[in-house]
Amino acid sequence: MMNRRQLLAGSLMTPAFAAATGGEVKRRAGTKIKIGLNAYSFNKPLMAGKMTVHDVVDYCAKQQIDGVDMTGYYFPGYPAVPKDELIYSLKRHAFLNGVTITGTGVRNDFALTDASGRRGQIQLVKDWVDVAAKLGSDMVRVFAGKEVPKGHTFDQVLEWMIPAFQECAEDGKKNGVIVGLQHHDDFLKTADETIRVVKLVNSDWFSVILDVGSLRQGDPYAEIEKLLPYASNWQIKEHVWYGTKKVEIDLPRVRAIIDKVGYRGFTPIEALGEGDPAEVVTAFLMKVRKAFS
Repeated sequence: MMNRRQLLAGSLMTPAFAAATGGEVKRRAGTKIKIGLNAYSFNKPLMAGKMTVHDVVDYCAKQQIDGVDMTGYYFPGYPAVPKDELIYSLKRHAFLNGVTITGTGVRNDFALTDASGRRGQIQLVKDWVDVAAKLGSDMVRVFAGKEVPKGHTFDQVLEWMIPAFQECAEDGKKNGVIVGLQHHDDFLKTADETIRVVKLVNSDWFSVILDVGSLRQGDPYAEIEKLLPYASNWQIKEHVWYGTKKVEIDLPRVRAIIDKVGYRGFTPIEALGEGDPAEVVTAFLMKVRKAFS
């Protein structure tokens, strides 16, 4: 457990975290973009049982989408892990349709004050690391927490949150699965807060999922550029936010940032607009393809 005064001082150069000054993703320079889809784009029909995870793969195959983030919520019985029969059926279905399952995701909360509750959340992540490994995917998407609990400070929460992430990252390392942190405008609200967590966890198996719609403090494009060196995956959404003001995303500007900073990998889209999800997703996909081509 790290010393609270060390965190309050914002120091990353304590004995326990002397090497925690990196955190950037190590990759070759340049740009190589693969378009992906986050299954949350079809949240309504998936939750209503009108669509299955296999159907999401079929949509990706039809639209020539390279990869899919198959969020854990949409497997029957979540948060319990699905049966191997379903995991391997989906894996085979995706492979035969030329779709890469880039990852899955859980809705954990490491900001809980109760230690036993946090143990359960850590086990949730570990369980789905195992699912990701069986799917042949490379990432499990996780969160920090819903909020800073009453009576505590951000820094106090980090005292137990960082070791939790480190334990999950170590489990990811053993299974060849990256633990990807999606900042979500809840506990983590800014690029600097997110980068601080990544540096403290200090693992090659822990990185950022860059959620363009959850950067609502200041200029979202400046925040995107700041976070990109730490990112190994994305959430490309239809809108960005200036405080409480929602604005349609400037996709060519995002592409220019990618070209400036460099990125290789998947850029999953998450379309959440009103209307028929298939139509909404397809329309946004066309815009992304045009801007990222």
